[in-house]
Amino acid sequence: MSTPELATAAGREGWEAIVEDPAGAVIASDFDGVLSPLVEDPAMSRAVDGALDALARLARSVKQVAIVTGRPALVATELAGVTGHPGLGRLVVLGHYGLERWEASTGAVTSDPVPAGVAVAREKLPALLQDAGFPDAFVEDKGSSLAVHTRRLADPVPALEVLRQPLTDLAESVDLRLEPGNLVLELRPPGIDKGVAMRRLIATTGVRSVLYAGDDLGDLAAFRALDALRADGLYAVLVAARSSGATALTDAADIVVDDPAGVVTVLTALSDAISAR
Repeated sequence: MSTPELATAAGREGWEAIVEDPAGAVIASDFDGVLSPLVEDPAMSRAVDGALDALARLARSVKQVAIVTGRPALVATELAGVTGHPGLGRLVVLGHYGLERWEASTGAVTSDPVPAGVAVAREKLPALLQDAGFPDAFVEDKGSSLAVHTRRLADPVPALEVLRQPLTDLAESVDLRLEPGNLVLELRPPGIDKGVAMRRLIATTGVRSVLYAGDDLGDLAAFRALDALRADGLYAVLVAARSSGATALTDAADIVVDDPAGVVTVLTALSDAISAR
């Protein structure tokens, strides 16, 4: 399989660094929209054909393979179907944007403390949605954060805009932060994002190169962190799937693909290049 089109010199250098020294590399990916197609019901997300096999093949050569997601670690683990998958015995799942860490080798989850503001927001959220006129907005309770989805509403985009300010006010009142996504507004603890998660992962593994794949605005923090670390000598390949239509992400990417199947193609091409070196 040929090398995917890399739009930047930094991306090409990152690709070459991973191929030349896979033992010094991390391969990390979001789940929804990247390894799994986006679906209306988050509970129905499943990894696309070939995704786990592509990760498992890379896991034979690289230092670490990771899934980095806004979902709770155990939820993502179950939906992805990674438990017991051949070749993924060293996988880590960083859930809640890195607040949680699941280790395939032990099956254990470790977590940072959840701020008290999450419980307060959980209690106030139903009345807020009722007062705003959207009592049927779907609330995804992630334990350490609360995500309000408008995808199932009749007019999801206008509803999102109406809800933005009251949810911002609620988040600020309980020392949380409002983070936008694809038809979703999430109340999240400050200082927790995928950029922080990736910096921690790089620090703990001591790698010199990273490939990260994402699709949503939540992945922009990871892109920005990795791009900043390039100045310190890190090699990185930033892969964006168009699943969520996040143009800020695709504009910042080294490789752009249409969907999770395209991500699998990139991962497969990388493992082919490593095998052929």
